[in-house]
Amino acid sequence: MLKIAFHPEFIHPVKEGHRFPMLKYELIPLQLKHEGLANEANFFRPELASFETCCLVHDPAYVTKLFDLTLDAKMVRRIGFPLSKSLVDRERYILDGTIQAAKYALKYGVAFTVAGGTHHAGYDFGEGFCLMNDQATAAGYLLQHDRANRILIIDLDVHQGNGTAHIFEGHQQVFTFSIHGEKNYPFIKQRSHLDIGLAEHVTDQEYLKILEENLWDLFRRVQPDFVFYQAGVDILATDKLGKLNLSPATCARRDEFVLGLCHQLHIPVQVSMGGGYSPQIKDIVNAHCQTFRIAIDLYHL
Repeated sequence: MLKIAFHPEFIHPVKEGHRFPMLKYELIPLQLKHEGLANEANFFRPELASFETCCLVHDPAYVTKLFDLTLDAKMVRRIGFPLSKSLVDRERYILDGTIQAAKYALKYGVAFTVAGGTHHAGYDFGEGFCLMNDQATAAGYLLQHDRANRILIIDLDVHQGNGTAHIFEGHQQVFTFSIHGEKNYPFIKQRSHLDIGLAEHVTDQEYLKILEENLWDLFRRVQPDFVFYQAGVDILATDKLGKLNLSPATCARRDEFVLGLCHQLHIPVQVSMGGGYSPQIKDIVNAHCQTFRIAIDLYHL
């Protein structure tokens, strides 16, 4: 069974011309249904994550300011969206969606959320369009409820998962792995358990070689019993913020390798969409839907 978290509140209104492609959260489910990859039964609607859930990996003082809408102006600018109750609620839906998707992954092997991958939110800060960190929170949930013991977070967005690294630096049960553009945002990086910073305009062959060599070794060393995969598609050559010059075929091969390894080793994996900023929204949506298609084929969903 393919299970996908979606809520209409994922589509938050932004100013016309805003660089964040909020429209993709509406288009991805429509495209999946149009292609016959999913139907209404595959989608589930998350609920608002509680205050206590939001504090699993975040500073309660920071979460209180989010809930009360009392973040200072500097932090709001750092996040990049005007602060509002609906924006905070959106993030709470995303957090619960990823937690529920992780629980479905334990049952079915793989599960998705249409949104998520909010990896720039750290323990006590939001940043880069991220208020709270969905996959970090879900990892905290699995550990709290003894649903996992060794977790690997694979972050292949073009931007380093600095918030995830900040939350889990030195953690013994959650291993963070990020392959990202070295000279790209965030310009002050945090320390993941393993960071690989790529030069601009890396070739398709170089990228895949780096990924495959390191990920095989990581699975061997970490021996995870659960994987979170941040599958950002801003690695594409078409992406206006990416600078990696990679082809759609390489993006697909990346997903095939990550998901194929999880499938081969029988390790449950939750997938969040992450970033994508190509000028043509169809390039973003097609790349995200390709991730679903690969999982559906691999897992015979």
